[in-house]
Amino acid sequence: MIRARLIAPALLFALTIPAAPAAAQTGGCPGVRVPGAERAVTSCLDDLTTAGTTRSGHTDPADWAGLVAPGTVTPSGVPGVQVDGYFPDTSTTNTNHGWQHDAQFVLRLPRDWNGGLVVAGPPGTREQYANDPIIADQVLAKGYAYAATDKGSTGAAPATPGQRPGASIAEWHRRVTQLTRAARATLTGHYGHAPTRTYAAGLSVGGYLVRWQLEHHPELYTGGVDWNALIFTPDTSLLTTLPPALRAYPAYADGDPAAHTALLTTGYPAGSEPAWAFSFRSLWTPLLHQVRTELDPAYTGEDSAYDLSARPRSVHRAIARISLTGRLTRPLISVQGSLDALTPPSRYAAAYTRLVADADRTRLHRTIAVPGGPHTDGLTPLAPDFRPVLPAFAAAFTKLEGWTQCRR
Repeated sequence: MIRARLIAPALLFALTIPAAPAAAQTGGCPGVRVPGAERAVTSCLDDLTTAGTTRSGHTDPADWAGLVAPGTVTPSGVPGVQVDGYFPDTSTTNTNHGWQHDAQFVLRLPRDWNGGLVVAGPPGTREQYANDPIIADQVLAKGYAYAATDKGSTGAAPATPGQRPGASIAEWHRRVTQLTRAARATLTGHYGHAPTRTYAAGLSVGGYLVRWQLEHHPELYTGGVDWNALIFTPDTSLLTTLPPALRAYPAYADGDPAAHTALLTTGYPAGSEPAWAFSFRSLWTPLLHQVRTELDPAYTGEDSAYDLSARPRSVHRAIARISLTGRLTRPLISVQGSLDALTPPSRYAAAYTRLVADADRTRLHRTIAVPGGPHTDGLTPLAPDFRPVLPAFAAAFTKLEGWTQCRR
């Protein structure tokens, strides 16, 4: 059972899918084995894109609610095999399929394979189906196999009591690496040869995962593309940008011009104001609490009063363990909306560009700015100046293909 969930903007959609033992099959479809998976259910589908999987119950529209602009038309008509399953794990926040088991994944293997693989992790605390219309549909239509993970933790509070601060975020990276290795082996067994190229792709938190993978695993990836990527560095993260926003927004909402100036000074771009109310309620407040709880569980004050510079050295060590370095090992294209009110470009995109330059890896990094782009395309109805970022992301992926093929 892919169970209904509530994600702003609200969308409830209950779907069903059979549960079965490892390497099981449905409807006479031969089972596909995924190395290391504790469970894997294979389904042969007429269409692996959301046009087909929404009807058949092999995706969860609630998982991608708010990520797609109204009226978006995505590619369709890609027959093939889908594998749903999970790797061994002890946490249970992901209840898709009635499994109550984290480290869930989805693999999609198109009948007409082009020899490539795209791997994705979800934004925020969403799950393995979150990127289905914005990434999976786009790359499946090109003939790529697609793999996505819930990154091992999907609950509102990623931290597990008693574990080392930052361990849950570190698990995100391990789960992406684990899935990439398993997917490459699965493709080799299914198609008879290994993928010729493997790309990482992701939005927001998923973009942060892309950057980390390309910094650490040149043996697995050909390149990557990120979209409005979150970052963790010793100087820039949600722990540094969100507390000032939470302090200033209530006064701004009451009409205080000084509070408006404070938000602009903090880095939130002029023109992004129509997204601030939604961001304060649904992004800034819950995400700061989740990240602060994960990296600094001993803090007892108000999240809006959080001051990272005043926190113990142990907190800074926890951040350092999951920080990006800019030391890219494979080509990366970063797509950044100019009106992003969660990862504002003057703070996040600029910080990572500096890291890459300081690491002398500028030759491996390109940035595409999208005028009017908010953090997610689902926010575009909030203002006439907001523009979807998905077309630029799709174009960036095509550019990445050309860039990396020229390098081979």
